[in-house]
Amino acid sequence: MQRDIFFERFDAVIQSHKHFVLACHVNPDGDAIGSVLAMAEFLRLSGREVKMVVANDFPEFLHWMPGSDEFLVFEKDADACKNAIAEAECIMMLDFNNLSRSGILHNEIGKTRVPRVLIDHHRDPEEDSFYCSYSDVCVSSASEIVAEIILHYGKQNLTKDIATNLLVGIMTDTGAFAHSIYHPRTFELCSLLVEKSMPYLLIHQLVYDTMSENRLRLLGFSISDKMEVLDEYSTAIIALSKSDLERFDYHNGDTEGVVNFPLSMDKITMSVLVTERQDQIRLSFRSKGDFSVHEVANKHFKGGGHTNAAGGTLSCSFEEAIAKLKAILPEYKDLLNDRR
Repeated sequence: MQRDIFFERFDAVIQSHKHFVLACHVNPDGDAIGSVLAMAEFLRLSGREVKMVVANDFPEFLHWMPGSDEFLVFEKDADACKNAIAEAECIMMLDFNNLSRSGILHNEIGKTRVPRVLIDHHRDPEEDSFYCSYSDVCVSSASEIVAEIILHYGKQNLTKDIATNLLVGIMTDTGAFAHSIYHPRTFELCSLLVEKSMPYLLIHQLVYDTMSENRLRLLGFSISDKMEVLDEYSTAIIALSKSDLERFDYHNGDTEGVVNFPLSMDKITMSVLVTERQDQIRLSFRSKGDFSVHEVANKHFKGGGHTNAAGGTLSCSFEEAIAKLKAILPEYKDLLNDRR
């Protein structure tokens, strides 16, 4: 949707509705949480009533974020989430492009007939099902889009809490500014956010330097015992079974960032983290250069994302998932070994 059309409709939604629900994707990360928190405060500053819902809890290292204690988590309080969605006059979906990615919230949001607003940066959005959408794959994060929306209404709207939450979203979705930076505007926005936010060094410390002992030991175990390097395909695979995770008293978010470490090797083009969860196998992909892990995840693992960062899932055994991953590597051998 063209930007001027989006703001025309976005204005209409804000002016004509008072009760909003903001939702993000299942297994929320820093960008999902940050973009929702920032948009929620912006709407409240405009006199709107806002409730934030999510399917499951987010990582402990994000719980310090301003306003995060106001999230309604379906796994903890299903009735509160259902009531909030049923009473909403408008639903905004941030950092996901397909209703199915909202997890258990899918059914509840799907029942509604109120206007929906999409704010996202992933490929192939379901734009036809939204009253208005701001979807741009050439930005770092949903938080970057929310920053642009808020600035459209004036720099005075960048409160300390809004700036802090947006900075967390951009920082975490770019791997601390290591990937998904498509243009200088990202840094221009971050400069404005740093000016308004909590001290940046404190934000970085709260996100990256608050590991539990178990989480740090899991990281070491992942690299020393579970990383398999496939030189022929310039690929590294870290595969963690359910028993591996239980050994280190796994909590949601404990594997955040693990997939990035193999890319520090010069010879590695693609890194894949495979984790066995309750009802499915999750795969997290990262790459360097022009190699598109989005194409791999989308074609073979019911997923997608961005050129250098993507995810996917499989409904099979842990062993079968690893075998399938290895089986598709010959298809990409030449591209993986092309170091552009």
